[in-house]
Amino acid sequence: MANYFITGFPGFISNQLIKEMLSDNDIFYCLHVPSMKEKAALEASKIEKEKGVSGRIILIEGDITQEDLNLTFSIQEKLKGEVEYVWHLAAIYDLSVAHEAAYKVNVIGTENINRFCLRLPRLRRYVYFSTAFVAGDREGKLLESELIRPAGFHNHYEETKFEAECLVDSLKEKLPVTIFRPGIVKGRSDTGETSKFDGPYFIMNMFSRLSFLPIIPAIGDGGSFVNIVPVEFITRASIYLGHLSNAVGKTYHLTDPHPYKVKEIYSSILWELNRKKPVGSIPLRLASASLKLAPVRKYLKVEKEALDYFSWNGSFDCTEALGDLNPAGIVCTDFLETMGSMVKFYKENRNDPHYHVMVD
Repeated sequence: MANYFITGFPGFISNQLIKEMLSDNDIFYCLHVPSMKEKAALEASKIEKEKGVSGRIILIEGDITQEDLNLTFSIQEKLKGEVEYVWHLAAIYDLSVAHEAAYKVNVIGTENINRFCLRLPRLRRYVYFSTAFVAGDREGKLLESELIRPAGFHNHYEETKFEAECLVDSLKEKLPVTIFRPGIVKGRSDTGETSKFDGPYFIMNMFSRLSFLPIIPAIGDGGSFVNIVPVEFITRASIYLGHLSNAVGKTYHLTDPHPYKVKEIYSSILWELNRKKPVGSIPLRLASASLKLAPVRKYLKVEKEALDYFSWNGSFDCTEALGDLNPAGIVCTDFLETMGSMVKFYKENRNDPHYHVMVD
């Protein structure tokens, strides 16, 4: 039996993690903000019903941006006496987020979780979910062992996640820390299920909106690689490594070792969604300039920051992750081979506002 404390519930990855791990033996204390009370209760009920268990997910209302996570003394003491694993996923992932908001949640929030972990006498592992894009504008081969401040960042999300990872990394001498840096996360490979249409789904939003056009051009030369990973790879890999004794003190790139180029992804999505192939191309700078116009962004449902990754030339070395995952046989599925389920789910749900990210 193990007791887990998980932040970021009922977010998609935390939701999927609990589905994978939930059993009759473990307890999951799930921290959620007050505004997510109803959704958290609904998701917890659905997961327990699906897994055939009850009373194993315990919801705790709190706020990582507040001192002591805004928990009462009695709850703090209960958690202090029981929690063995902390999985910190709560963050603002929005590429267009303002610095102040991102800093408050991603940096101050992580600092508060760090303090919480330092007070847990039974702690066996502190798992922190960072992002591969803490690399910022660094290019070339990027190693798991590196945590180097780049000359610049593409957005405040990258910047604040870098600063937060630095805070967690500094605890490796004091706590049993494991850090994960996922690539761009998409829905499940088998069903296509996801919780929101962001990341690679922005391209689908654009193609869906422009489906009336006789031709759709490519954007730029499409020569950069984009690292997209399915959520089940992230959950299975992190569950295995998050309990592996050899993973203590390590940082892992949970990325696709064989990513595709922008042009390959772009063409594949366009074909699966609209049965068209790109004709001609428009310069990337022109496409970026058009997305600076709010009406264009809102119509296409695409964040302007998304195009930054169309021209970024970095590659994530995941040798450490591959080596430690090999005995478990956990591998990243081929992105293009699972395109069908991804597009099918999108088509079935593209008119549901629940899945769409607000684009300003």
